[in-house]
Amino acid sequence: MSTRAIVVVLGKQGAGKGTQCKRLAQHLDIPHVSTGDILRAAVRDKTQVGLEVASILEAGQLVSDDLVNRLVKERFNEADAARGALLDGFPRTDVQAEALDEILGDDGVKICINLDVPNALVADRLSSRRVCQECGAIYTDSDIEAISGTCTNCGGDVVQRADDMPEAIIKRLEVYERDTAPLLSFYESRGLLVRVDGDQDPQEVTAEILEVLTERGIG
Repeated sequence: MSTRAIVVVLGKQGAGKGTQCKRLAQHLDIPHVSTGDILRAAVRDKTQVGLEVASILEAGQLVSDDLVNRLVKERFNEADAARGALLDGFPRTDVQAEALDEILGDDGVKICINLDVPNALVADRLSSRRVCQECGAIYTDSDIEAISGTCTNCGGDVVQRADDMPEAIIKRLEVYERDTAPLLSFYESRGLLVRVDGDQDPQEVTAEILEVLTERGIG
């Protein structure tokens, strides 16, 4: 039986998925696979799929499930993903979840962690979030004065994204409820879903997730 640890991390925007995946990746020694990072890397490296993605984005269109699936499949073929991966931002829909099953084959998803947070907290976190335009590093608005609006990782400009504005946050939450929330039932029906309270100190969230993973024989 495969010991590859494929962990899906779900949660509303601003639930802390990126933060937790980075922490867990260090503990588990498996990569944090973010579809946003994959898209940026593919475009930057001008891979065949990356060129397709770039042309789509330049036209102001959405990247199709097919392209995202291909990018994820390519990422799983890289050496550092041989032992597993923490998936952040994928799958987003039932269709993508079924595609993930096909990509993984016998490996399969081992567990799905859902970070539960109330909408009010999501709105507060997102509206105060600032993001580096170059590398995607995340800051809070209280960090901006200290870093003078320049990313400490790469020197890029740190800005508030348009989709972190209050009106956009409401729409994003509506999309989440419509497209992604059904994944909770998808994984719960398979006995893979574990809900974790995301409204805690990040270290406490990490500790709770690691305890769950240990119980499932992961890590």
